Formats: sequence, structure tokens, C-alpha cells
Amino acid sequence: MAASTTYLELSEDSGSAHKFYEVTVDGTDLTIRYGRIGDTGQVKKSSYTDASKAASEAAKKIGEKVRKGYAPAVPGGRAKRAVSRRAIVSTRSTARTAPVLWRYRSGTAAFGIFVDDDVCMVGNESGLITTLTHKAEVIQQFRLPDGVKCIVADDGWVYAGCDDGNVYDLSGKVPRLAYRIAPDIDIYWLDIHDGVLGVSDANGGIATIDHEDEFLWRRAGHGSSAWMVRCDATAVHHGHSRGVTSYDWRTGQELWNTSTGSVLFGWQEQHTLYAGTSTRQVVRLGKDGRIQQTYRCDAAVYSCATAEDGRYVFAGDSSSSVYCFDAAGNRLWKLGTGCGSAYSMQYHDERLYIVTTDGSLACIDATEAAIRAAEGGSVPEVVDVKAPPRLSAVVPSTTVEVVHQSTGGVIVECVQVGDRLRVRVVSDGFQPDWQVQFPKGIREAGARYVVTGVREASRGGFYRAYGEIHRLV
Repeated sequence: MAASTTYLELSEDSGSAHKFYEVTVDGTDLTIRYGRIGDTGQVKKSSYTDASKAASEAAKKIGEKVRKGYAPAVPGGRAKRAVSRRAIVSTRSTARTAPVLWRYRSGTAAFGIFVDDDVCMVGNESGLITTLTHKAEVIQQFRLPDGVKCIVADDGWVYAGCDDGNVYDLSGKVPRLAYRIAPDIDIYWLDIHDGVLGVSDANGGIATIDHEDEFLWRRAGHGSSAWMVRCDATAVHHGHSRGVTSYDWRTGQELWNTSTGSVLFGWQEQHTLYAGTSTRQVVRLGKDGRIQQTYRCDAAVYSCATAEDGRYVFAGDSSSSVYCFDAAGNRLWKLGTGCGSAYSMQYHDERLYIVTTDGSLACIDATEAAIRAAEGGSVPEVVDVKAPPRLSAVVPSTTVEVVHQSTGGVIVECVQVGDRLRVRVVSDGFQPDWQVQFPKGIREAGARYVVTGVREASRGGFYRAYGEIHRLV
């Protein structure tokens, strides 16, 4: 009997999915190939005692995928989604070296950084996300399907934007698919506030997407490329090749547009925005669009960040230098990183954390004493951090541990609404008709799940699931 092959692609009404699943039965052998459209994908092979068992297992696998939205397709009919990355143009700094306390080399250029009171994270272009303590101990790794664009926090959730067009929730033990972005958007940067995703793209466009992957609005924008998007409770702030534009988060109505020069990075505080530009400066704007201050560097600014309320402003340039300014614009210091140019940065508890063109996550002692010593040529010996040899990276999962009763959590149910799968709370004390923001890859019509809890979005109208997820049977 000749081998038979079934080829499926995830085909939803939003057009946002971009994955394939291929099942081949050849006698007693079953081969499954899956991955992102345009890639070779991963292959799993199994053998069975007779051909009927192989065919039965193939039918089961195909049925599972069809129920999740996959549909028959022709290989090669859809192109691989576009992926753009910032060109790595980095020269060695001529300044004295910064007081780097420790450095973790992730292996390839890194854009993603996240720092809070407990941990710091780096995500690189190979899709590897590493979590370390502030004492430089590697404690966890995730492996996403493609390069990490950025890591962003939204209240108690942490998300990673990936070059495969998906946004993954990193808040649990395994990454879960949280958002799918339309394949015609070549993602440059993204941000999330209260469950609403803002995405800037290679063509200078800007879009907002709600908790169910549906566009709230989409605009062409004013520039040709857009490396900055920052979201807050009222607006989406978009930095592009001509400056910064602010839009109403709900309607997309333009609120203001300010010329700053080409924007390569953006940061925000409660009342201010900071745009790092190719014109060698960081521009501070009020959220009314007025320029308040400039911070002048010696090369194009790849990244910027601030201390609380902007009392210090930090910048990383294309020549592997980092800077510190006071709020009034006075340069306090400039030092070399020793590990490439800072693509992203974050300040926390008198330390400046940077991720760089050579893939390093570096922790710089930003205390006045350490900086003065470094300016005099005295720096600590850098501790090069290694991941434990047996630490295995956790990949995104669509499997869920099964429980037979709820143990104090909240019960939610997945229901079919038209051609979409929605999730609603069935536990008492909640709005039964509100949707729940819930991982996409584990939804199955009719299934019930127990989650640690749900929180009402600040804007109201839907819940957000948090904590661990178990399937209730």
C-alpha cells in the first residue's frame, strides 16, 4: 500500500496563525512533521505492530488538529512570515570600561530583557530565554520557536514577543501561547497594557490587538519603520523613522505627532516618554507630545531607560558605550560595556542591566563609588556566569495536567462560539458572560479547567486567568 499524507495548516478567520501539521502513514510507520510555515519543522516517527493501528493513530492526530482550527492545505501555498531584525552595527567603545559585576553570555544577539525584585531575564535571537537571580544564578530557561523580540511585563504577567508571530505568557511553569499576530505584520516591537497588545512593524505601522487576537484598530503610521511602542491606560505611543505619535488606545484616533528624528528605542514613565534616536540623543517628551529635554550622546542611541521618575536617564549607543544623565540633561558619565552595544536596558536598585549585540546580559554597578572608580580605571573582575550543564530549556506546551476536582481554584469552561473558542468562568461570584483571557493552544470545546485565579481587567469587561492551569475531568 502506498504511503498517504495529510497536510494541514492552522487557518483561522483572523488569519493570524502560521503553522503546519503533516501526517504520513506508510504501512506500520507514522511520521508527523510540524512547525512554522516556511520552515522544515520538527519530525516525530513512530512504528506500530500493524498498519491499522498506525492509521488509527494518524486519524486521531488529524482529528485533534482539525478541532483546534487546522484545515487541509497545499504545501507552499503560503509564504513564510517576514522577520526583520535590527542590523548589528557595533563598534568598540573608546571610553573606560564600566564596572560590570557579572555577565551571562546567551550565545547570540539579545533584545529581550526583564528585571524585577526577584529575577532578571534575557531573550536572544535563537529563542532562548534565561532567568537568573540578582546573585547571578541561572535558575530557568525557556526555548521559544524563534527569536525573541522583547520581554514585557503587564501587571503580574510577563510576556515574550517571538519572531514566529506569537506572544507567549512566561508567568507559569511552561510558556503558553497568549496572542497570535497577523502574518502580514513584520514585527519590530510590542508592548502590553491591561491585556491590550500594541504592535509596531517594519513598515512603520501600528496596531492594537485585544485579549482574543482581534484588532481594535490598525494604522499605517507616519514613518517607514517603528522600533518603539509603549502602551498605557489611555494611549499607545509609537516611535518611528520621523518621530513619536500618540493614539487613543481604543479608537486609534491620533492625539499628537512630534518630530524627534528616527526613533530606535522607547521607554516610558507615568507622565513622560523617552525616545532614543539615530540622531545621537534621547528625547524626553511629556505625554502631551511636548519635548521637555534632550540627552546628547556621541553615537546613535540603541536603547534607553530611567531610574524611578526619571531622576537618572541611561542610554546605550552603537559604539558599545553606556551613558548616565541627570534629569536636567547633564551628562554624568560615559563608559564602555566591554560586551557589545546595548540593545535593551533596565535600571533596578542601583544596577544597570543591559542585553547586547554579542548576546550578553550584563549587570553594571551604577553606584557613584563604583562609577568614580571605573572612571579612574579600577573595575571589579567580571564574573562570567554559566548555566548548569543539566538545565534543560522548557518549550511552549499544549498539554495540561489533569485533576479530578478543584482545590480552591476558579473553574472556567471553553465553549464554541461560531468558529471561535471562548473561555468563560463557571464558578460562582463572577460575570458568567465575560470572556477570560486564556492560553490559545490548550483550548478545547467543552473542556473545563481549574486556574489559580482570575482578575478583572482594569478597563473592565473581561477576566485574565493567572497562575497554574489544570484540566478538570
